[in-house]
Amino acid sequence: MSAGFRTLDQVDVKGKRVLLRVDLNVPMENGKITDATRLERIVPTITEISDKGGKVILLAHFGRPKGRDPKESLQPVAKELSGIIKRPVAVAEDCIGETAEKAVTAMKDGDILCLENTRFHKEEEKNDPAFVAALAKLGDIYVNDAFSAAHRAHASTEGLGHKLPAYAGRTMQAELEALSKALEAPTKPVIAIIGGAKVSTKLDLLENLVSKVDALVIGGGMANTFLHAQGVGIGKSLAERDLADTARRILNAAEANNCAIILPVDAVVAFHFEANAPSHAYGLDAIPEDGMILDIGPQSIKRVQAAIDDAKTLVWNGPLGAFELHPFDKGTVAAALHAAERTKAGKLVSVAGGGDTVAALNQARAADDFTYVSTAGGAFLEWIEGKPLPGVEVLRAK
Repeated sequence: MSAGFRTLDQVDVKGKRVLLRVDLNVPMENGKITDATRLERIVPTITEISDKGGKVILLAHFGRPKGRDPKESLQPVAKELSGIIKRPVAVAEDCIGETAEKAVTAMKDGDILCLENTRFHKEEEKNDPAFVAALAKLGDIYVNDAFSAAHRAHASTEGLGHKLPAYAGRTMQAELEALSKALEAPTKPVIAIIGGAKVSTKLDLLENLVSKVDALVIGGGMANTFLHAQGVGIGKSLAERDLADTARRILNAAEANNCAIILPVDAVVAFHFEANAPSHAYGLDAIPEDGMILDIGPQSIKRVQAAIDDAKTLVWNGPLGAFELHPFDKGTVAAALHAAERTKAGKLVSVAGGGDTVAALNQARAADDFTYVSTAGGAFLEWIEGKPLPGVEVLRAK
């Protein structure tokens, strides 16, 4: 896969000013970072460029500021990053103009500088040519290591790739290689597990996957919509009943493409949407009218595990039940542990992504044994929907 993209293997960074787009958009509460995963992921690219004598100039956004807002400054994030990489990270108070230029001019080879939040300038999201030029003035080469922002054609994620020689960082490279392995040139049979609440948010995804995978497991609230479309009584379960025709269209498309659709055959039902609510497993012909399906049942778990056993490649996005409420995480956890076990045994290539998915796999303590877990949300989804990502396309070897 990386053969199709320019990477750090193809450039000598010594003495060069390297504009490195990273994802520093980490969750924060009361000024403290609650999850540093994204910071840990970018360490290899930063240290490699620094060790090879490049000047590392970090570009990133944080939050959704409307203009300059001290609450959304990258200062505390840069401080945390410095602690993780055990090297000083200087911070410039702007990302363009005299302030940024002075800070870059003062750098020595191997130094690391974080420019202030690119979204303090509205021109960032507009991919404004003058803003792109102002950023480009600060660097000799451009490296993108922020796959999670690659679905956006912004100045720092796409525009710069047209102004400067552009390369994929190590995290971006790993992501592209993993996703290629899973969907572009996978070892067959391929299975996809797609869960979550709504069919409407994953229509493009489902329609793309039925033509690419051999089996598609549908779980979560989405499965209820499909069951309803097939005439199954789902009680008071979360479902998009108005999308029954859409669900039937996807089922027909799957049949035409020889893609097996795996829906629940039984379900865990409760009468209140809360943790530890009394619950019971029912066959699909016996769902109580006032009950809510909150997880897949024991027979469905076995079915999903058997489908994983038949596969060589797995793509996963979205939980199979209300995983955030115990005990309705049981189906997701059982499937995740099974996939992790098969991966560990060398029998499965497993790639997962999306916020809820990462949380669910961490909860199951299965994430470390997956082949690759993407921290990207929207970009991961758009990739598996088959859409080109602007921030990736600009890195293709010409």
